[in-house]
Amino acid sequence: MTAPTRDRLLVVVAPLAVALVVLGLWQAAVVIGDVPPYIVPAPTRIAGTLWTDRALLAASLWVTAGVALSALALAVAAGVAIAFAFAQSRVVEASLLPYAILLQVTPIVAIAPLIIIWVEDIHTALVLCATVVAIFPIIANTSLGLRSVDPGLADLFRMSAASRWQVLVRLRIPSALPYFFGGLRIASGLALIGAIVAEFVAGTGGQGAGLAYQILMAGIELNIPRLFAALVVITLAGVILYLAVGMLARLVLGSWHESEREG
Repeated sequence: MTAPTRDRLLVVVAPLAVALVVLGLWQAAVVIGDVPPYIVPAPTRIAGTLWTDRALLAASLWVTAGVALSALALAVAAGVAIAFAFAQSRVVEASLLPYAILLQVTPIVAIAPLIIIWVEDIHTALVLCATVVAIFPIIANTSLGLRSVDPGLADLFRMSAASRWQVLVRLRIPSALPYFFGGLRIASGLALIGAIVAEFVAGTGGQGAGLAYQILMAGIELNIPRLFAALVVITLAGVILYLAVGMLARLVLGSWHESEREG
């Protein structure tokens, strides 16, 4: 077995082994301690609830994932555009960066009610709330990447009388891609978190009920197995989203950048 193959197996097998040990200890503690399911349900009961309520949870996941993916796409489009503006003008960066930081440090639970009040369409309001949470890593990392060019290459472009557009497309953007994907990995998880928090604040139900609403209702009804099942679905969705971004980064960077090269 080659070293890259062994490393790939280790990445998969080691976390699975830890998960099996934790779940086994959890199951044993619940069974031996005779813990009632309305306090802490056993993993087998959560798995059963995942299967029994699969239609309900799948529909809610579809709503939450739609909000998170829409917010991530909007954060990428707006964040990259702002980062390009920052890279092209120090005046623009000095003028707008403090406000980007202000959005990052302001708790979303404080501004989400205002956004929901101001925006009539609830889905659009949820997307905007999640975008506010996810946009800063895109702006910060992409701006850093656009400025982190090799000085030797920058001098070479300058000696070749390259235009500003050529420097941007052929030097700055390739240099910024690893930083951008680093920010995208963070933003993908934040978009999901923002969608959940916004759903908690909005309290949307009915056909537009997301996973946050299912968690709220499960807590009110003391249906703790369903609450844990919804948490499992959210966690799996976040992991899948993170892995999808990682695969995209490997596809784009794997042939030329050392951060994604095997071995």
